[in-house]
Amino acid sequence: MAANRFDDARKPMIPAGARTGVAHLSLGGRDFGAPVLCAPLSGITDVPFRRLLRRLGAGLVFSEMVASGELMRGTRESLLRVMADGAGLRAVQLAGRDPAMMRAAAERLAGEGADLIDINFGCPAKKVVGGQCGSALMREPELAARLMAATLEGAGSVPVSVKMRLGWSRDSLNAVEIARSAASIGLSMVTVHGRTRDQFYEGYADWAAVGPVRQAIDLPLVVNGDIETFVDIGRARAASGADAVMVGRALCGRPWLIGLMTGALTPHDLKALALDELVAGHYEAMIDHYGEAIGVRHARKHLGWYLGRLVIRQGGALATERAALMSASEASAALRLIGDIFGGIRLADLESTHSMHLEKAA
Repeated sequence: MAANRFDDARKPMIPAGARTGVAHLSLGGRDFGAPVLCAPLSGITDVPFRRLLRRLGAGLVFSEMVASGELMRGTRESLLRVMADGAGLRAVQLAGRDPAMMRAAAERLAGEGADLIDINFGCPAKKVVGGQCGSALMREPELAARLMAATLEGAGSVPVSVKMRLGWSRDSLNAVEIARSAASIGLSMVTVHGRTRDQFYEGYADWAAVGPVRQAIDLPLVVNGDIETFVDIGRARAASGADAVMVGRALCGRPWLIGLMTGALTPHDLKALALDELVAGHYEAMIDHYGEAIGVRHARKHLGWYLGRLVIRQGGALATERAALMSASEASAALRLIGDIFGGIRLADLESTHSMHLEKAA
């Protein structure tokens, strides 16, 4: 496959000395980049997507969540999830409810060069919660404390963080309790999504509800949920008192947003970047990573998000083209359609003046 500027992780798309515009996040005396973090997204933040985000200006990008037990069994999927992306800091998110397994997994990751290990107490998915992991652990604060302590012990000198929700439900808001536990145990950072588990992703994230966590701990605090524009960064930090923000679903179909948020990209930069090159480079990277049979299937969700962005901004239905691209079973056919559909469009064409406004909110 022909290479383009978006499919080689060794070549940063952002020029050396690019603008950052914001103070960096420091953990344990180490620089972890701009205080705009890329969230761990299961099935999304795989190696190809992490590489693309980095090339567009991301700093700290988390891996997909990996189950500690699966990692210790060495399953193919778990090994793909934790694979280093070849550039920048390596942050891996672990899930599990067995302290011994979490300790062993953290020790393994630390030995393999992880720079940060995050513990998942926030995933609301039924499959994860059904296994009494993720946000289900917020109902078991004593076990949660043991899991944090075990992970920290296994990690050695590698910093450990935890990501959680406000609580299981509005009747059980215990993020403050678990954050205090994290601080007393010795974790390095806490991230709180401004929803409860029973909200899933409904309604709006309540950034102000993260404020009590800020008052309770001195650790670096990250606020997560509905961070979709540059202005949201200032608003979320002001409402919560957080030191940094974590961006997740807003990057789907719009990965260049992270560069706008970190200050590595400006609206002017987007005028020079071709959408078809970005989409094709991402697609080719997924085929290379997974192999054609699996890669074609995995790439469809990303293609759907890119198409959705095109429809939103241009107003066209693209029904016929979308159907052909989404059903393509061969990479060569998909790449031809990507050129036909996305050709001639610059990233700037997809961004309104409002969404690219780079003044920080008061």
